[in-house]
Amino acid sequence: MSQVDVPVHQIGFGQTSRRDLWWVQPLFVFLGLSGFIVYATWAAFQAAHYTYGPYLSPFYSPEIFGDSPHSWFGPKPGWWPAIIPFSPALLILWAPGGFRFTCYYYRGAYYKAFWADPPSCTVGEPRKGYRGENSFPLIIQNIHRYFLYFALFFLLFLGYDAWKGYWFEDGFGIGVGSIVLTLNVVFLGGYTLGCHSLRHLIGGGRDRLAESPARLSSYNCVSSLNCRHQNWAWMSLIWVAFSDVYVRMCSMGIWPDGRIF
Repeated sequence: MSQVDVPVHQIGFGQTSRRDLWWVQPLFVFLGLSGFIVYATWAAFQAAHYTYGPYLSPFYSPEIFGDSPHSWFGPKPGWWPAIIPFSPALLILWAPGGFRFTCYYYRGAYYKAFWADPPSCTVGEPRKGYRGENSFPLIIQNIHRYFLYFALFFLLFLGYDAWKGYWFEDGFGIGVGSIVLTLNVVFLGGYTLGCHSLRHLIGGGRDRLAESPARLSSYNCVSSLNCRHQNWAWMSLIWVAFSDVYVRMCSMGIWPDGRIF
């Protein structure tokens, strides 16, 4: 059989035959992630108004060192460099931040939105070669599976914080903030427990998964969350920021925390 070589046509940046509004999704991703990064950075350096009663902002949990009653080991340690502004959030945000930055979904999203690699399917990109994630610096993305362990660990602390949010000075109760922090754990749990790496860790590497009923059930559960991984990723991102906003507004006296029970 004869072989025919078909030349590949290289299109210019942004060129496409698509007639739909393909640029809308990467634009919203760019605005959404940029807004979150700016706000989270600002909030992390404030080192104030991150607690209110039994509530602790998820940006500061766990509070290893700090001035609030939630602190594990007391105020700022003496070894902290004087030239670096201190904030309890700076000690912990690298872990959930690294988990999101190396996430399989987010990688595909911000490659398009920030690097135009490519801007969208069948749309010309600004580079001619493709190096993939096999060389520096993108090969570092492979540490995502290790950030997963930190994310699961942090999820336990946030669950404990949500539980503490139901205990006020006069005993057990339900406030609006209690529900806000509980929903934060639900959304983060849906995102974290639907992680591609967790799915592989539980059973993706086995050839005969049906021979392990318990593992198969866990695999199916993670897979059901993984099917909506994009939705969980955005819901959890928005809600974790809103949780910090809520605690901050209550602490500043701008929003009252309504007691339901």
